[in-house]
This record gives sequence, C-alpha cells and structure tokens, in this order.
Amino acid sequence: MRRNLIPVLALLLGTLFLFLGNGLHGLLLPVRGSAEGYSNEILGLLGTSWATGFVLGCFYAPKLVMRIGHVRAFSGFISIIAIIALITGMVVDEYAWVALRALTGFCTAGTSMIIESWLNERATNESRGAIFSFYISITLIGVVGGQMLVGLGDPATTILFMACGIFYCLAMLPTTFSTAASPQPLKSVSLDLRSLYRNSPVSFVGILLIGIANGAYGTLGAVFGSRAGLSPTMIAAMLSITIFAGAIAQFPAGKASDMTDRRYVLAALSAVAAIAAVLLVLIQPQDAVFMIILVAIYGAAANALYPIAVAHANDFASSENFVKVSGGLLLLFGIGTIIGPTLGGPVMTQFGPYTLFAVTAIAHIALATYAIFRSRLRAAIPIDSRETFSSAPMATHPMSTPESLALDPRAQPLGEQSESPDEELSHDRR
Repeated sequence: MRRNLIPVLALLLGTLFLFLGNGLHGLLLPVRGSAEGYSNEILGLLGTSWATGFVLGCFYAPKLVMRIGHVRAFSGFISIIAIIALITGMVVDEYAWVALRALTGFCTAGTSMIIESWLNERATNESRGAIFSFYISITLIGVVGGQMLVGLGDPATTILFMACGIFYCLAMLPTTFSTAASPQPLKSVSLDLRSLYRNSPVSFVGILLIGIANGAYGTLGAVFGSRAGLSPTMIAAMLSITIFAGAIAQFPAGKASDMTDRRYVLAALSAVAAIAAVLLVLIQPQDAVFMIILVAIYGAAANALYPIAVAHANDFASSENFVKVSGGLLLLFGIGTIIGPTLGGPVMTQFGPYTLFAVTAIAHIALATYAIFRSRLRAAIPIDSRETFSSAPMATHPMSTPESLALDPRAQPLGEQSESPDEELSHDRR
C-alpha cells in the first residue's frame, strides 16, 4: 500500500488542500449570504451557477489544457479560484457571487480533471485500486474538513475567505514544484442521452432525479440550517454527518443490491429518504439533535443511491463501455444538480425552509415509483452475470469528473479497449 502511494503523495496532498478550500468556500458563501439577508432564490442560484460551470468545464477545460499544458492550466485554474475566494470576501454582492461561482465551477472541473489524469498516469494495474480509494477518501476528508472550519471563524469577516485563498495556494505547490512528466491529454467528454436511456432507463431517470435531490440539499442545506436557527458550527456538523452517513450506507446497500434486483434496492432507499424528508416537513423539529438525526437518516439513504444506479447501468453495458456509460451518467447527474437548487430556492421562499425536503421527497418518490414500474417491464440481469458492486465516488457536492473514472479498477486499462467502441451492450435488452 505504502509503495503504491509514495509516487503520488505530493499530488494527493495538493488534492487535500484543494478540497479543503472547496468545502470551506462552498459552505461559507450560503452561510454568509443568509446572514446578509440574501433570498433563497439567490442562494439557490449559487449552486446552480457552480454546477453549470462545472458541467461546462468537463466539456471545455480539456481543450484549454491541450493548448497551454497541464502545469500552466492547473496553476491558472487554481489562481482564478483563489482570487475569486478572496474577492467574494471583499465584495459582498449577491449578483457578483452568482457570476463568480460559475467561473469557480468551471475551474474546479479543470483542476479535478488534471489531478485525476495525473494520478491515472502514475497508477499501475496493481496500484490503481489503492490510489482510487485513497483519492476518494482524500476528497471526502477535504470537503468535510473544510466545512467544519466554518465554526472556527466568523463568517461575517474576511478571515475565512482568506483561509480559502491560502488553501488554494497550497494546493498549487505540489504540482508546480513536481519534476514528474505531464500526463497524457485529457479525454474528450461526450454525452449520448439516447444511448444512455436505451442502456438503462432506470439509471437514466434515476440519476437525473438523484441529481435534483442531492443538488437541492447540497446547495440549500446550509440555507435550511440557517433559516431553521442552527449555528454555523451545527450547520457544518449537519452537512458533514450527512456525507459520512451516505458513505457508510453504501456498503450494506451495495451488498444488498448484489443479492437482489438493484431496482428494488433503489426503490427501498428512495422510500427511506422520502419518509425522512416528509417527517422533516411535517414535524419541523426545533431540537437540533433530533433534526440532525432525521437529516442523517435522509443522507444515508439519499447518498447511497448514486453508486447503485451506476452499477445497475453497468450491469447492462459491455465492460469496455464502463467509462462511457458512467461518465455520461456523471454528467447527467450534473444536469440534475443544476435543476435542483433552481427549484428548491423558490419553494423555500414560498412555503418555508423545511419544504426544501418536500422537493427532495418528490424526486425520491418519483424514483421509487419508476424503479418498481420498470422492474415489471424488464427482467433483471441474473446475479451471477452482474459485476460486483463497487462504491463509486460520492455523488455529493462537489462532483467528480469523468476523468476520475479512468482510475476506477473496473475501467479497462489503456490498450485493452474493444476494437468496437460503439458497441453498446453485452446483454440482450428486453
């Protein structure tokens, strides 16, 4: 394990600082915005803007990297992110924040894709699994660690925005000083919606609905906490517990999906998430501990849905199309995260903060209903013919990029791709 990670430790250290900055800045803006009296619609647009920039970055950042090189592009992207973090602390203006957030999302996609391609270049078939798992753990720890730092400073001052800038500058150093050769050019990204739907209607519709629910909560969860009277420290704890609960729930949920029709597991988890969300809407708990317990149950179910939906899609796809299918679903999830906050903000303004969970409940009820409906129309892949479940990157804010899929041990190594990349499926569609 140690021998596998030593060649990429510097890069992983830079990744940790990058996601510490992302976690801190991503939570700091809605907390400060709530204190400034910004509307729910504007605070929702912060997430919509970021997700839009991120999705566009997945398409267009590789072209920029090809023109100027990995090191220059990486330094440029992070410099822009750091500058924006400092500007948002100095210029407290809602419209400026929304516009700058889109640029942050674009640059975040670029930096993440460069890091992931660099890790993939250094990984061997033997070390790929260890590097992939460690990378996902680093991103999770970074986001949660950054969120928890909100409670250590005053969001009304510039100190936490300055801390974001410091983290981003630290993230730049390992690759700037590295003598390692630049990796291969970033892979082009395509989104074939028709093929994705033909491959697995449940995964297609499900990923979009999961993106809507996760995007709404991921962006407006902090706003909900603020409107519900939680302190910044408790808001950070609530969001972090949600992420950890989802990470832990992936393993038993994944095992269950290996033993039965994955659509039943998707329906069951969606039902649990919907029930927890409805309870939050109906009870509107004032006790912080009880509220966080309900939100943790919601997060455990909601955040375990994404990897199972991806696994269901890959059950029907040929092995050489793993990256193509999973990458397309990842971008479809990004589209959902654009829609979610856009819907959630006006609903919270009209009906109160707890109705954020009404938005997520509708999405999860729709997913459960559609999964059961489709299970009556198409037979499940026999258990012994499926791939074994493997937890995918946490599909929470911030998102992973399609470049990360090349690190996944389930992806075929370069040079072993099928000679017929357009072949869609290895199983008969019914």
